[in-house]
Amino acid sequence: MTRLELAGLTARPSQVWGGIRLVPLVRERPVEGLRLHREVYEGYGAGTVEVGPRTHYTSYIPHGFVADWDGEGTSSAAYGTQLAARGGSGPASAPPRTLALPRHRHHRLAKRQAGNRLRFLPLHLAMEGYLALHFGGPSTAWEEWSREALRNGLSPREEDTYLGWSVRGLGDALRAFEIHPGQCGVMVYTADALAAAFVVPHPDDYRLLHPSLVQDLYGELVHQYATYGAPVPDFGARIADGPGMRTLAELRAAALRQEREWSEAHDTLFAGELLTTSYGFERVYRMGSFTLSRFLPPFLRNGGGQHIGETITDHKGRVAYLKTFRLSEAQIRRGHLLQRLADADWEVSRAAGALGTSQGELLRRIRAAGFEFLLRVRGR
Repeated sequence: MTRLELAGLTARPSQVWGGIRLVPLVRERPVEGLRLHREVYEGYGAGTVEVGPRTHYTSYIPHGFVADWDGEGTSSAAYGTQLAARGGSGPASAPPRTLALPRHRHHRLAKRQAGNRLRFLPLHLAMEGYLALHFGGPSTAWEEWSREALRNGLSPREEDTYLGWSVRGLGDALRAFEIHPGQCGVMVYTADALAAAFVVPHPDDYRLLHPSLVQDLYGELVHQYATYGAPVPDFGARIADGPGMRTLAELRAAALRQEREWSEAHDTLFAGELLTTSYGFERVYRMGSFTLSRFLPPFLRNGGGQHIGETITDHKGRVAYLKTFRLSEAQIRRGHLLQRLADADWEVSRAAGALGTSQGELLRRIRAAGFEFLLRVRGR
């Protein structure tokens, strides 16, 4: 599998709040044998994950998702999904601006629990995969690389993200619109640029996890578009009057055609960058007939919006769960640069030739990407 297949999901007409566009995704039938619920962590979400020997991932982690593949799909959907502030039963509040927070420690990004359950950390599974991209650095002591690069590789590596609380209009949009019958997902757009996709196996799961979107991570470009972008036009169906529009049945059929045309336009135009891209998938855990994976884009320059994410698919490759993160242009450039260096075994002359540039220009690009610590300092 190299592409995302959203078979069984239909896009409904969009809901617009200022510069935010929500596109509900509806299933005709829920995915059988899989349910998701939310595991809330105390405090305000500062967490550290042990991902390997002497390797840790640190981020804002307010909750985890628990996948239950017991085959029944009814016993645990509502367990642990209450959105509540610490010490109260009301709606969750935004975290404080101070950084001196208690830190929750996790063992692994995906960890088996009792029974047929797997706890995983949504979006962090995908983000850690991006941060770990060619993390080991040079494997050969080429003269351009520093001792630090040869000893520790790209350690530590960090990226900046924004919480959904700070994406202008997102919280209001999620509160304002009703959830469709059968809704199992949503596409979130800011200034009509795809910000995130979220899909779950069952409508009850979505209804309970819908508010968690404001606690997700969003990229720099998404935050900028929401802050500075103009309001986007709402969807409006226009049915021309004529001889074929004499009865309510004909009017209903015309309205359904408008919905189908919107759905097709959404999948090919709005969401085309997500659904037509070929990804590199990494299997994380096999759960009976389901597979949890994370994926990375090809990091093509001038290739439009690119997304990282994670997915749970069934034995036919159909998506039961999906969560994505839109990379900024700087993040795409860093991924592209690391990919080309690794393809050339970190030999600068080979990498420069493959990129069609000079060694000096490639070294400049490495510094501009924030990887100057990998290079040997001259004149010392």
